[in-house]
Amino acid sequence: MPATELYNPGSFCWFELATTDLAAAKQFYMSLFGWSVNDMSMGPEEVYSMFQLEGKDVGAAYNMRPEQRSGGVPPNWMVYVAVQNADEFARRAGELGGKVCAQAFDVGDMGRMAVLADPTEATFSVWQAKKQTVALAQGVDGSVCWADLSTSDAETAKRFYSDLFGWQIDGENDPSGYLHIKNGDQPIGGIQSPHQHRAGTPPHWLIYFLISDCNGSSAKAVDLGAQVLLEPMEIENVGRMAVLKDPQGAVFALFQPAPRVR
Repeated sequence: MPATELYNPGSFCWFELATTDLAAAKQFYMSLFGWSVNDMSMGPEEVYSMFQLEGKDVGAAYNMRPEQRSGGVPPNWMVYVAVQNADEFARRAGELGGKVCAQAFDVGDMGRMAVLADPTEATFSVWQAKKQTVALAQGVDGSVCWADLSTSDAETAKRFYSDLFGWQIDGENDPSGYLHIKNGDQPIGGIQSPHQHRAGTPPHWLIYFLISDCNGSSAKAVDLGAQVLLEPMEIENVGRMAVLKDPQGAVFALFQPAPRVR
């Protein structure tokens, strides 16, 4: 269940891992990022594991349900976007050419959510908080710092998300074709250029974890059973990044910011 701090509408407010082996996934991420875990019972055989860092939430994980596995859904990290009315945004997403994968429903007394897919079929969730609690961990190693959309149809995605959330999406100053996303004045992510999208890979959101040593963390992830999809690489004046697949198959990225020039 998402953290219920009342985030600005349109901001990423939660990150959730759907996995095929919860115990193994917890051990992997705890070892890689130094997270602690708080398990919450969701029923007779269901557990929702809250990842925490320095006393604040990072995200959560759960074992994929039988219908997800039989439907061919791969292990994945889901992004949640804060909204003021989940029902309204689900309806609006459908009108804009998206798909409502799960109609809005209540999550106890914490909030209301819906699972959606954009017109290029990348999935995401919207979250309407009902009460305020702690904020997500930010600005420390192991916290989520960014999210990219990987799709072969960036222009369609740009129109959809701009219309749905009011995001400012602009790539005029980036010759690579990468589109930068701002929620108000806050940079929150981007849309990769179509040539960066791997052929045969379903469109998806990719989350980035902040780290101070991209090479070292990437090597450690491999030692823990991960697979490197993109070797650590330098992005001039931005930082260093790598893309990996965890032992169960969920894809994520590491990001080491470039040193600030004083």
